[in-house]
Amino acid sequence: MVLYFFLFLLVVVIGVVGSYGCGTPEIEPLPGRVVNGEEARPHSWPWQISLQYKHGSRWYHTCGGTLIAPRWVLTAGHCIFSGDIYRIVLGKHDLSVQEDTEQIRDILRIVVHPKWSIDNDIALLKLDKAAVLSASVQMACVPHAEEILPHDTPCYVSGWGDLYTHGPIPDKLQQAMLPVVEYSVCSQSDWWGTNVKPTMVCAGGDFRSSCHGDSGGPLNCKGKDGKWFVQGVTSFVSSTNCNELKKPTVFTRTSAFNNWLDEIMTTFVFKSLESHMRDDGLWLINEY
Repeated sequence: MVLYFFLFLLVVVIGVVGSYGCGTPEIEPLPGRVVNGEEARPHSWPWQISLQYKHGSRWYHTCGGTLIAPRWVLTAGHCIFSGDIYRIVLGKHDLSVQEDTEQIRDILRIVVHPKWSIDNDIALLKLDKAAVLSASVQMACVPHAEEILPHDTPCYVSGWGDLYTHGPIPDKLQQAMLPVVEYSVCSQSDWWGTNVKPTMVCAGGDFRSSCHGDSGGPLNCKGKDGKWFVQGVTSFVSSTNCNELKKPTVFTRTSAFNNWLDEIMTTFVFKSLESHMRDDGLWLINEY
């Protein structure tokens, strides 16, 4: 009986999340093709978050991430260091000022892939309370399992990473259009060779790329239905140059980890439901 009730509540939770939709920003992104990227239209990537760490009494941007459910953020495993204190800031465009659109959330749980390496560079962050969805805070869609994008599919990387190699970190969110480079090309010896695995997706390689500080952020790709999907999680670039020919940005391919994402989020939904059970067997459900 309890199992059936769990399943019923899970369906309700999924239904509530689904009712908000995903990947449909109210503010359309700029169709940019600027070399080295350009400033994004404010809040046109409303699922983009800033992962920040605390040093002393101040908070500093360290990585990007993607809101994929009201209480879940997708980022890169290498962004997380044991012992550091983190928070999530949603609805940001300009990191240098406080904005009316921003929402700050503490992180309740950090789940790095149990076999973390550069081959499994992915993590989930559970927020202490759900994001309030609005024009400036929305969710990206997660692609279907094992979905592979065709060569030259136009996608966009977004983030507050260095403007160029060893350059300054911008205050305002940047974007760059990066065409997908299929695995058979990206894994060639004069490209990334054996450093690239089938669980990754490459994009760029023509002097446009992400850079340090973009890590964990989304590779935004538009689906046939017009919705935006987080097809990749920014993982690594060339150690010598962020914008190097035949060294495209490498992303963790989201569609290679659907089962893991589903398992983690479902597990913690059940744990959350259990924590709301009263002594008399009734339930107090007010979050998801």
